[in-house]
Amino acid sequence: MSSVNMNSLMAARNAILNQNNALQDIAKNAGLAGPGQTSAPKETAGSDSFSTQLTNALQEVNKLQIAADEETKAYQMGESNDVAAVMLAKHKASLGFESTLQVRNKLLSAYQDIMNMQV
Repeated sequence: MSSVNMNSLMAARNAILNQNNALQDIAKNAGLAGPGQTSAPKETAGSDSFSTQLTNALQEVNKLQIAADEETKAYQMGESNDVAAVMLAKHKASLGFESTLQVRNKLLSAYQDIMNMQV
């Protein structure tokens, strides 16, 4: 491999590692658990209601999907040539959607369990 290709490969690798570290920092600050970690709920005096937190999470997932669409369109139009950024944005949006889907499934299951309880 030529040194130009090796340098660009190393730069892309470093950019991906930096973005991964930034995502891990965001997850730690938000109190989210990563693989193999447990997340203790943050107790704050002015904590938001569940519906507010759920709405904020859905809005964040929507923003991730919009950003992924914009990155994809920019790449397709030739305005950007950063495939790694496109794939990273698509992966973030996919993870956000899958997480939202799993939360919905758990909430639906809990609702059904409560409705099936005998009083």
